[in-house]
Amino acid sequence: MFIQFLGTSSGTPTKQRNVSGLALQESKGRSWYLVDCGEATQHQLLHTKLSLNTLKGIFITHVHGDHCYGLPGLLGSAGMTGRTETLTIVAPAGIREWIEATQRFTEFHLSFELNFVLPEALMLNQDNDFPEMTFGQFNVAATPLIHRVESYAYSFTENWVDGELDVAGLRASDLPAGSDWGRLKSGIDVSHDGKLYRARDFVITDSVPRKVVVCGDNAEPAVLKDLCNSCDVLIHEATYAKELAEQAATYGHSYAEQVAAFAAQQAIPNLLLTHFSPRYQLNPQVKSSVDLLRQEARTVYRGALFLAEDLHRYRLDKEGGLHAEQ
Repeated sequence: MFIQFLGTSSGTPTKQRNVSGLALQESKGRSWYLVDCGEATQHQLLHTKLSLNTLKGIFITHVHGDHCYGLPGLLGSAGMTGRTETLTIVAPAGIREWIEATQRFTEFHLSFELNFVLPEALMLNQDNDFPEMTFGQFNVAATPLIHRVESYAYSFTENWVDGELDVAGLRASDLPAGSDWGRLKSGIDVSHDGKLYRARDFVITDSVPRKVVVCGDNAEPAVLKDLCNSCDVLIHEATYAKELAEQAATYGHSYAEQVAAFAAQQAIPNLLLTHFSPRYQLNPQVKSSVDLLRQEARTVYRGALFLAEDLHRYRLDKEGGLHAEQ
């Protein structure tokens, strides 16, 4: 699967960084998912190979503008470029109210339906389980974070892992050899003569499903403990350096060392930091450099560490290794 950042700045854009937006692309095909949609996200998409017609879902972490102000424009452009497929938006209730008000007051008409889902539907339930909501190749769950407003993290876990057909098992079954065997190998359940054959029963694999957790604004990484179980990649804000820890807590944000310490404690193999305050520049020679956050995180975290940059793309391989492609 692939991760591409469309914006990595917090609060306001800079000359080099847009505000929050992230694309998560499936390992096969062109389907992708958008997490947050800050202002000008659709402009950033013009510099990628991603199409609004293959967008399968939008996940908004919270209602602050740097995470959602690009949503009406992006939806409008999707309609104007011919989209007709229903689009699911997982977001706090205020997002639906705002979009529907925008449609009323600005004659904003779409050529496709919007299906709104509250994050609560994906949260840990009383049985201590995360309910599964399937989006293409992913099962998605959510957990609340600590911020000034309602904020969420979303986990994306593969619901299928490629493997080899259990040919002996299939020959012993009543399913004739043919195209149905190929469907099973691709993870598609099939029916024959009134009997259901589940792909998971006839495909052998040594791999485990990959899992990515993407967070909204959050002051306490520890609340992610359950959601990050068996996580391959944690994508978390690092708005400030430790010297501004008090300011981070006041505004409901995290600092780099704080996030890195949590990732180390949970033995998360890949950590991607993003959502940097505009005060931190890309130039490593200046005092307030993003590299300061890297150095701070590295003091407590020994895994694969990445500091996100706009439009940079990352590949998560089948073994759970994260690789920068740009």
